[in-house]
Amino acid sequence: MTDSALSPDLLLHGYASGIFPMAESRDDPDIFWVDPRLRGVLPLDGFHLSRSLARAMRRCDWTVRLNSDFTGVVDGCAGRVDSWINSEIYNLYRDLHRKGRAHSIEIWDGNRLVGGVYGVTLGGAFFGESMFSRATNASKMALAAAVDHLMQTGFVLFDTQFLTPHLSSLGAMEITRAQYQSRLAEALTLDGAFGSVPPASLQEVVQRMTQTS
Repeated sequence: MTDSALSPDLLLHGYASGIFPMAESRDDPDIFWVDPRLRGVLPLDGFHLSRSLARAMRRCDWTVRLNSDFTGVVDGCAGRVDSWINSEIYNLYRDLHRKGRAHSIEIWDGNRLVGGVYGVTLGGAFFGESMFSRATNASKMALAAAVDHLMQTGFVLFDTQFLTPHLSSLGAMEITRAQYQSRLAEALTLDGAFGSVPPASLQEVVQRMTQTS
């Protein structure tokens, strides 16, 4: 189904109902709601931190930031060849960010944004929308930092929408629509507080994840 008059509030209602919007491509003006039979989720206690990624994070001098350049992260995601982020979706997520409902977790190499992930928050649910990378491992590090931050701030559900080989390698899995709806209902009763604590350094993320693995 298509809808050319989406608003930020309607978008949030869709997420709370278990559906999310997409466009076929960045040049397609139509937006449709998606309700997958199998839903991708990234268990917050099941992130797969490989030895090579852990080693890279320990040695890395990159920094983690929250919401310092939300538009830059969306630009990075929208700039991919196969992007589904058309102009209306692009503007809607920027509106949600201004309302405090969309957030970015960013990886910076000095003053250069090299990777990030952004998503929408409701209750204790984080709806991951897209990620990008301009340097080796940057998107993986952004996801690791996101998982750590969500765990520290009261979230219980990281929705990845679909399962890709990249996400699967990091611990993401598929669950049925019914299972997802159950987890979503539980998450919406909670009160996650994204950004209520500063983001951990990459080294702190590794330390926490290796202590609990």
